Amino acid sequence: MGYGNYRDPFVGLRPHYTVQAGEKLALTFVILPGESRDADLFIDLVGEGAEAEIKALYLCGGDERVRFRILMHHRAPGCVSHQLINGIAGGTSKVAFDGRIVVAPDAQQTEAYQENHNILLSGQAHVDTTPQLEIYADDVKCSHGATIGQLDEEALFYMRTRGVPEKEARVLQMLSFLSPVIPEGREEEVERAIRTL
Repeated sequence: MGYGNYRDPFVGLRPHYTVQAGEKLALTFVILPGESRDADLFIDLVGEGAEAEIKALYLCGGDERVRFRILMHHRAPGCVSHQLINGIAGGTSKVAFDGRIVVAPDAQQTEAYQENHNILLSGQAHVDTTPQLEIYADDVKCSHGATIGQLDEEALFYMRTRGVPEKEARVLQMLSFLSPVIPEGREEEVERAIRTL
């Protein structure tokens, strides 16, 4: 189903997780250099007060292809969802993020938040990000946002004037950018992956 040349990226996506009343689902995805992945996720919040928290990070330094499709469906009142996907793309990698939050008419007092932040390390890397909200209820708190940028040259310059070598300053800035989504216990693994970029 679509219109014009638009093809809905969620057609055919089936629920992976159904969250009942009072339950909480927490998922974290880590995609390291050298991995090409499709991360498809459909979460159905069907019970009052259900919660879902999705965090993801990706690190692409070569010719990886990474695609996120995340559909968060709020069907009951008082549900809460948070999504935070941060990533770094270098080389000739291509990354796509399609995220949609749907709030049904009966899902009053929903809180739903979706963020996708990306850093490009090369002129050949490419990121497409499409966060979306479909809201059919009127008593909700919902937001979404996306950014695509580069490392902060002013911050790098500041660190270098304080004696931090440029390579180390870049690593520190990338670690800082990813820190909100690095799962506990995987900090060293992610730092090693950043150093390979």
